Amino acid sequence: MEKHVVVIYPHPDDESFGAAGSVTQFRNKGIPVTYLCGTLGEMGRNMGNPTIANRETLPKIRKQELLAACNVLDMEVEMLGYHDKTLEFEDRNTVALHIKEYLDKIEPSLVITFYPDYAVHPDHNALGAAAIEAVGMMDIEKRPVLWAQAITHDFHEVLGKPDIINDVSAEMDKKLEAILCHKSQVQGLLSQFMQPGMEQDVLKQEVAKRFSLEQFYIWKFDE
Repeated sequence: MEKHVVVIYPHPDDESFGAAGSVTQFRNKGIPVTYLCGTLGEMGRNMGNPTIANRETLPKIRKQELLAACNVLDMEVEMLGYHDKTLEFEDRNTVALHIKEYLDKIEPSLVITFYPDYAVHPDHNALGAAAIEAVGMMDIEKRPVLWAQAITHDFHEVLGKPDIINDVSAEMDKKLEAILCHKSQVQGLLSQFMQPGMEQDVLKQEVAKRFSLEQFYIWKFDE
């Protein structure tokens, strides 16, 4: 059984779409989970539908949405304090050292992050690379296992079958509840699934088709 799980993604809502089912499985076993969130997603294009935010208020709203989602998922959250859409320009080693400070304090047995170059968004790739570097800096005897999540359309073909394939169908109620906490973003992100007047059960079925498998590769460090 894991001792403590740390999830490292750059944006509010990454945790809900990416790993909420796995987080729920861990919490159901009593395993602590901490989310290290890189930014407040302040440059997100979605301001709500109908509009509930502007560029000035969006960071505050997205932070409250994040806290609500983490409350649903019963996990702790720490804000790393970086600016949305700038992580690729940060010095990777500096970011890695920052992350390592948290990991040294928490001493997790498992870290979950994005797989660099296979995570679509530059922030995803950059923070994933820094998180991997941070884990690699840790003493071998204290180094947690690292699961890297790829989300490009072709990752199966390029990287092969993932090492971890979590079917989180049983956790979809909790996962959808967490996703829907991100009200400013969810209309745009789920627009391909949502139809006017769609009932919650139908929405859950549509979302489950896309998000009920959470897949990860176990990162292999060169010693």
